[in-house]
Amino acid sequence: MQPKAEERSKVQSPTIFIVDDDDAVRDSLKLLLESYGMTVEDYGSAAEFKNSYRPGVCECLILDQHLPGVTGLDFLSSVGGPLAHLPVILMTGRGDRAIRDRATQLDVSAYLEKPIGDGILMTAIRRALDQRQDCDQAPTPPL
Repeated sequence: MQPKAEERSKVQSPTIFIVDDDDAVRDSLKLLLESYGMTVEDYGSAAEFKNSYRPGVCECLILDQHLPGVTGLDFLSSVGGPLAHLPVILMTGRGDRAIRDRATQLDVSAYLEKPIGDGILMTAIRRALDQRQDCDQAPTPPL
């Protein structure tokens, strides 16, 4: 069971949401981010994330481009409300110029191609969290 927004807002660490249909990717990212003291919630689909998401403080989304049923970018272009203000790091194992250009148009915080090095990912998360005004008092991951 995922923590509710009011529970997450009491936590001093950033909350990172991971949406990827690959269990191994989710597990390894979760392990890495938790080792840096971050709170992590992971989901196997965009629909699962959308149905569970409750806005909190100091959070960002790591979103895979190639998901069952919808691409990451199609998901981003279809959401509104609180999700529209969530910084997003888009990752893909099969990127191309069209995906990168569309990601730029949708104002994603970072576009990363797998495999992603730990340092590159942590820098992207730090930059994404820096976009959030509510992250000012929460610790951000070290570089």
